[in-house]
Formats: sequence, structure tokens, C-alpha cells
Amino acid sequence: MYELIIVGGGPAGVAAGIYAARKKIKTVIITDSFGGQSFVSAGVENWIGTKSVSGFDFAKMLEEHLRAQEDIDIEGDDMVESVEKTELGFSVTAKSGKKFETKYILLATGSQRKKLGVPGEKEFNGRGVAYCSICDAPLFKGKDVAVVGSGNAGLEAVIDLLPYATKIYLFARTGEFKGDKVTQEKILAESKVEPVMFAQAEAIEGSDFVTSIKYKDLKTGESKTLPVGGVFVEIGVIPSSDLVKDLVRLDDRGNIIVDHKTQQTSDPGIWAAGDVTDVLYKQNN
Repeated sequence: MYELIIVGGGPAGVAAGIYAARKKIKTVIITDSFGGQSFVSAGVENWIGTKSVSGFDFAKMLEEHLRAQEDIDIEGDDMVESVEKTELGFSVTAKSGKKFETKYILLATGSQRKKLGVPGEKEFNGRGVAYCSICDAPLFKGKDVAVVGSGNAGLEAVIDLLPYATKIYLFARTGEFKGDKVTQEKILAESKVEPVMFAQAEAIEGSDFVTSIKYKDLKTGESKTLPVGGVFVEIGVIPSSDLVKDLVRLDDRGNIIVDHKTQQTSDPGIWAAGDVTDVLYKQNN
């Protein structure tokens, strides 16, 4: 019987594991990988104390720090498939078939960026395709970029890119943007921002790095190509909260609702931290 099971190997899960180990709480952390969403980032520049680090090296830093702790069990090549409530706490079943019993759970499973699902998106992930403008905008200094997404996420990505990109094409599938009007007015007043309306992304092209985005003009049916050095996909995120969706309260987007002073959920035995929660800002630090 563990006192605590931590699910997830991103910054939130690893931080929790380090603190639990230092407090000598009988803990196991279960994750199939380390680093969270930042693993695919070409450069992480907002981790305080480190000027810049690749997503791969950032993940290694987290894992090495965790493994330096003596009083924690690590299941580093597994993932949790189910969580059930028991009389004594919770029963956790992993994909490997292993079962773990615990009094308490901390869910730090993060979220997943919604994907366009077009050719080239996966191939150029980290080589011109980006999902975090705050993280990656500085890497596109002096380049023309496309931002796909007409909601607040897309508009905010444009704001993050304004100090760096030479030209920003903002894609919308309809004839209007869905984000805040004030933000719309602010970015559309910028000469380097060019709206691309009724546009549906069809493919991302390149060689070693992204060189263009192909899209369909939904009004004419014509396929067009724009030369760009980067594509920011900003169509939303999906919190990885399915494991406990029947055990705790979720908001209308699927985020786990927590007490922001304690990180406790609606179930007194379950805590949650990081991007899987209804925290306002989804950031490593």
C-alpha cells in the first residue's frame, strides 16, 4: 500500500515526486515518458534558471533530478489505464498489468494539443510546427509564420509572435475570428499580420524544416500554398482527465477543478496539478 501515487512525468509530476521523496512519503510515480508537452519543443526558454534548453534535454533534466531521490519508486516505462476507488483508498492498474494500491493520488497527466491531422504535421513537429507560442515564438525571429486558429489561442499566439516574426498569416476557417474583439482589433492593426479567411489547412511542407503550408480556400475550392518558416497550431487542448472523470468534478472543457490553494479535487483523496487542471495559465513554471 502506497501512501501516494503520482501519475505523470511532466514538470508537475516530477516536482511532486521530488517533494514527496524529500518528505519520505511512500510514493510511486507512474509515467510512460518524462518532459510532458515540452519534450517536442525545439527550445524551452521560460524555465527559470535555464536560459534555453531543448525539449529532449529538458526531459532528461527532469528525469535525472527525480532519479537522484532515494525514497521514491519509479515506474518509468508504463502508463496508468484505470483508477478505481476502494475501501482503503484507490486501486490503480497500469498498461503492463501491474496493480498498485494507494491511499491518495496526484494526477499530473497534463493535456494534449489538438492536432490538425494533415500531412507533414507529425513529420515537422519540432522542426517548424509548434504548439506553444509562449515557449517557441523567439525561435522564429525573422521568419514568416502561419498561425492556424481563429479563437483566443490563435490571437494570443499572434501577440506572442509579433516581436519576432517578420510576417504572420492568421488562418480562420470562416469569415470571422472567434476571439475577444479587443484582441482582434489590436492584432489586425499590425501591418505584419495578414488574415487568411475561409482557409482550411491541407498540408505542411518542407525538407529539413518547414518551408510552406498548403491550404484550401473554402469559398473557391482552390488549393493554395504560402511560403512560411513555421506553423503554429492553436486550435485548443484536450486535458488528459479521462482516468478520473467519474471520480472528480470537471469543468465544461474537461479540466479537473481544484482548490487553487491546496490542489485538492472534489474527492478528498485525489489531488491534481499542472495542465490537467483548471489552472489559468498552462506553463512549465
